[in-house]
Amino acid sequence: MKLYVGNLPRQMNDAQLNELAASYGTVVSATVATERSSGESKGFGFIEFENAEVGRAAIAGLNGKEVDGQTLKADEAKPKK
Repeated sequence: MKLYVGNLPRQMNDAQLNELAASYGTVVSATVATERSSGESKGFGFIEFENAEVGRAAIAGLNGKEVDGQTLKADEAKPKK
């Protein structure tokens, strides 16, 4: 299951996002979206878990969680159009 996580702290990187998500279960991948030109965080990212049960638990745990003064928004990722 792939999750969208928004309102990430600007200094967060892939490894930190992975660490944040790992407490909910096995993480397949964790990626912070970055600007192509500058490499700076766009303030959101994606986490992929091995199954939907773990993904739902992560949504419940991450949505509304405060990290470095930012209140996270977590939901199931929508497919690209």
